[in-house]
Amino acid sequence: MAEMAVESNVVDAAGPYDRAKALGAFKLGDITFYWITRLSAISVLLILGGIIISLIVGAFPAMKEFGASFLWTQRWAPSADPPVLGALGPIYGTLVTSFIAMLIAIPVGLGIAIFLTELCPQWLRRPIGMAIELLAGIPSIIYGMWGFFVLGPFLANTFQPFMIKIFDGVPVLGAVFAGPPSYLSLFNAALILAIMVLPFITSISVDVFKTVPPVLKEAAYGVGCTTWEVVRSVVIPYTRVGVIGGIMLALGRALGETMAVTFIIGNSFRISSSIFAPGTTISAAIASEFAESDGLHQSGLILLGLLLFVLTFFVLAAARLMLMRLEKKAGN
Repeated sequence: MAEMAVESNVVDAAGPYDRAKALGAFKLGDITFYWITRLSAISVLLILGGIIISLIVGAFPAMKEFGASFLWTQRWAPSADPPVLGALGPIYGTLVTSFIAMLIAIPVGLGIAIFLTELCPQWLRRPIGMAIELLAGIPSIIYGMWGFFVLGPFLANTFQPFMIKIFDGVPVLGAVFAGPPSYLSLFNAALILAIMVLPFITSISVDVFKTVPPVLKEAAYGVGCTTWEVVRSVVIPYTRVGVIGGIMLALGRALGETMAVTFIIGNSFRISSSIFAPGTTISAAIASEFAESDGLHQSGLILLGLLLFVLTFFVLAAARLMLMRLEKKAGN
């Protein structure tokens, strides 16, 4: 009994000290964790700011030389005396290829996601899901090589002549689908982009479709709705914020894709009304010419990079504002 009393007194005496020490250790760990996470977040802003500053510094000679006319000048002649550089062709190609790619990828991606979550047999979901994940993991240069050696010849020999013949003489569409067929064109690059961004739209859409409470779909089926009516009236409205977020993520990828587009777009700075004509994008122009550039030519390419950065920023910012409005509307 005496020994137990002595041990109890020792524990009581050591208790407050140990408790304070433990609380101090917890507080130190919490403070350390807080500053590590805060510095990690701040480092992102510092890196982003460093990228912006370096782009502005590198692009300043071209900005000083060409001014605002750089945006609407089509000619690109760095070897001329004096050099003439204009970003209109790359900007046009970037916007057109991204628009066509999203026009193809959005309905196909959403269709695959709806099939996987609502209609696909259980035994088939895993193979299709793995195939989509594999598409996302293929390097972009492989897409470019496949587009150059396989897809380009097929489109030039089969698809493009068919479309040119159908729309020949049709106002507006006749100019959009005008010939001659080409292995390298805006449409070919857009189709490659559509395949590349398809996994982003599909995977994110599948994930958000799975968040729909089963009771909502069961209630819709219970009152006699068809699968299409359930998807249109329940699944899509419930998940529209997530779906739009996935689409904007895919659009950001399409705007900045480089190697695959460089292989198959033709790298022509001329602007044509036909989507079957060669063209170029901002990223493709930088990739194809930067290694051999210097002086004002290099500064012009850096200015193109700055324009791509600004374009992507505004697209993602607009998407974020739209998502905030949708969330606010849904909350009301």
